[in-house]
Amino acid sequence: MIFSLPTVTFHMWQLLTRLGEAQILIPAAAITLLVLFVQAPTRRLALSWMALIVTAAFITTASKVAFMGWGIGWAAVNFTGVSGHAMFAAAIYPLLLVTFLSAPLRGDHRLPAALGFALALIVGVSRVKVGAHSWSEVFAGWAVGGAVCMVALAMCHKSTLRIKPIVPVVLLAWMTVMPFQLHASPTHALVVRLAMTMSGNETPFTRSDLMRRQVSLLP
Repeated sequence: MIFSLPTVTFHMWQLLTRLGEAQILIPAAAITLLVLFVQAPTRRLALSWMALIVTAAFITTASKVAFMGWGIGWAAVNFTGVSGHAMFAAAIYPLLLVTFLSAPLRGDHRLPAALGFALALIVGVSRVKVGAHSWSEVFAGWAVGGAVCMVALAMCHKSTLRIKPIVPVVLLAWMTVMPFQLHASPTHALVVRLAMTMSGNETPFTRSDLMRRQVSLLP
């Protein structure tokens, strides 16, 4: 069977976008948090990072519920809610790589943090390429997740990280295998159900509704 280049490229973006799924990233973050929490010098970092991720997840979910439940969006920039994939990727990958690469790099956080942000950038671009989000939604995700990570990275400079080699091996195995093994995340369906329950509507607002409303307001 012969595949066209656009088809192969689209499948590549579909695979890359899975690296931002909550069901893959949250367990990875949980492993990292546990490693940080059991060490006294990084316990405060772990608790702060966890609280920030929870706050970012709440903001992201609230933005989606506001749109799907009540149609609160921004048609001018094609915004219907913060991209969860971009947010989780920006909030987790930089600190995750800093935690597991700082020891062999003798505490230098710059390179692993840069690699983490680059990976988050790829995840965000993939959301646009697969048609799941607009650029404004991805930028919002990067901003929310990036703010989480910048605060956590600032705390890293005051902490000594000691990681057993088996931990990054397990984490690498998880991140390599799970995108091929896990089914697509059900988080979107859960958010839709939450929005419908809270708003009392029978159907969610869609991007088409937002754009149609924008056109109707034009002179």
